[in-house]
Amino acid sequence: MIRVLPGSTPLVLDSPHSGTQYPADFGFACDAQRLRQAEDTHVEKLYAFAPGLGVAWIEALFPRSYLDANRDTTEVDESMLDAPWPGPVATNAQTLSKVRLGKGLIWRCTDEGEALYDRVLGVAEVQSRIDRCWRPYHAAVAQAIESAHARHGYSLHVNCHSMPAVASLKATNFPGLVHADFVVGDRDGSTASPALSALVMEHLRSLGYSVAHNHPYKGVELVRRYGQPAQQRHSLQLEINRKLYMDETTLDMSPGFGQLQEHLQSLVALLLATDPRRL
Repeated sequence: MIRVLPGSTPLVLDSPHSGTQYPADFGFACDAQRLRQAEDTHVEKLYAFAPGLGVAWIEALFPRSYLDANRDTTEVDESMLDAPWPGPVATNAQTLSKVRLGKGLIWRCTDEGEALYDRVLGVAEVQSRIDRCWRPYHAAVAQAIESAHARHGYSLHVNCHSMPAVASLKATNFPGLVHADFVVGDRDGSTASPALSALVMEHLRSLGYSVAHNHPYKGVELVRRYGQPAQQRHSLQLEINRKLYMDETTLDMSPGFGQLQEHLQSLVALLLATDPRRL
């Protein structure tokens, strides 16, 4: 359910939301084409050059609507289940706001609010998804970062995403927000060196892009869990506006794809040449 390509450099890239292999046991009841709008479409293609440069790559093949690997296993909506959840359930306000939107570990609705299921889910069914998808994905990311850090004394981790040009009704707490070309998230400086975030944003702006910092995406579980800048383990979430490289209705790649990929390659080259201990 995941694709892992080991690397030899300090840089690790992961794409938790670009999966398109819909499991037979998904059992969703909504329109399949609308459900596909949840995918970070073509993100894995944008970074296809990276493994050839020695960059570790981890990719979820399962769709985020089946299980969101960028959420913690406590972010469970018990109203969707046939019995109480046997493990801990998140209670902090920021996490609960996403669960209430229907965007917890297991999605309740699409970005436009359409219900995914016409049934309750079994607790065992959700536990199985965690065991088959969430745990292997996080183990692969953790191992790649650990290996990079052991080889080089530091690690750089970019959690790769895409976002719609305009925020949907149930996607974030800012429906209708017109997104910048890029959003760099470091959870308010807690998951990466502020100097590293500034370097990435400066590079993207030098290429002519508009760049936002931590709004509306600060970074979620994959940077929160593995970004420890005090230990020279730096994690950034990078959101790319889909209007730059694709048609959001048909999901087809647009003529802008090639130039964007070239620019991402220049960003990766910059990161490979950057030692955060010297920033």
